[in-house]
Amino acid sequence: MTDTLSLTVNGEPRRAAPGSIASLVAALELDPAKVAVERNGEIVPRSTLAAVPLADGDVLEIVHFVGGGDHAPDADTWTVAGRTFRSRLIVGTGKYKDFAQNAAAVEASGAEIVTVAVRRVNVSDPKAPMLTDFIDPTKITYLPNTAGCFTAEDAIRTLRLAREAGGWDLVKLEVLGEARTLYPDMRETLKACEVLASEGFAPMVYCVDDPIAAKQLESAGAVAVMPLGAPIGSGLGIQNRVTIRLIVEGASVPVLVDAGVGTASDAAVAMELGCDGVLMNTAIAEAKEPLRMARAMKLAVEAGRDAYLSGRMATRKYADPSSPLAGLI
Repeated sequence: MTDTLSLTVNGEPRRAAPGSIASLVAALELDPAKVAVERNGEIVPRSTLAAVPLADGDVLEIVHFVGGGDHAPDADTWTVAGRTFRSRLIVGTGKYKDFAQNAAAVEASGAEIVTVAVRRVNVSDPKAPMLTDFIDPTKITYLPNTAGCFTAEDAIRTLRLAREAGGWDLVKLEVLGEARTLYPDMRETLKACEVLASEGFAPMVYCVDDPIAAKQLESAGAVAVMPLGAPIGSGLGIQNRVTIRLIVEGASVPVLVDAGVGTASDAAVAMELGCDGVLMNTAIAEAKEPLRMARAMKLAVEAGRDAYLSGRMATRKYADPSSPLAGLI
């Protein structure tokens, strides 16, 4: 009698000590309650795994459940504050002609997160349509933001109300410096970030495209940093690729470009720089065909991500022919 058995497990040859199928499953560090086993073409009931002995030459298939068919694109997820998402595109909910168009654009974009502003209820018309009537917060993650806040105090107060209204702790923090450029006031932003983090919020933070400021926000409790590509609503695209890339290289939290995206190529550039995602509003809402642009942005984000993961070719100073010049007739 040999010390080991010759088996085929999931198509690969393997040596195993004599024993039961249960002992093999345990040796593979699998949970018997989460797998199914086929032995020589026949299913072995889970309740009998410990009683069925292995024999030399056995062919076994051990399977378990995986999500969605285990397609590679779906496996490329990103996580922020313990929440995992497939789509790397976040869209806003302002500037659309109505809530119905907004909801259709969100669906076309494939986004799983939308930013929402916190505003007073219209007490004179309490039955007026609301965003939640069109975009279901149980299916799409709402990201309350502090758009329009110019002090840390106002931003903190706004997000406290948002948490009271909807229970949200994943939030987007922005504290603006002045109305003309809508650039962030980093001193007030850092102050607000520290307070919010201490109160149990998970702030994703809009910031300048400065790698030092980004690290300071991490230290202050930011769960993601969101450097601007260009001024909010400008559509100018990413103006400083160097600093965005430096932020990505130095960050230990997700980095998302926030503001300035104008068209699909801008979104692709952000992803090619290694960003975890892109946030946009005006680029879709003010397009002549918002739904078509939403689809374009979805594809651009996916293409940019694939390009980043594939590792682009090196740039060269001179031409390099695709076909060899040796052997020419």
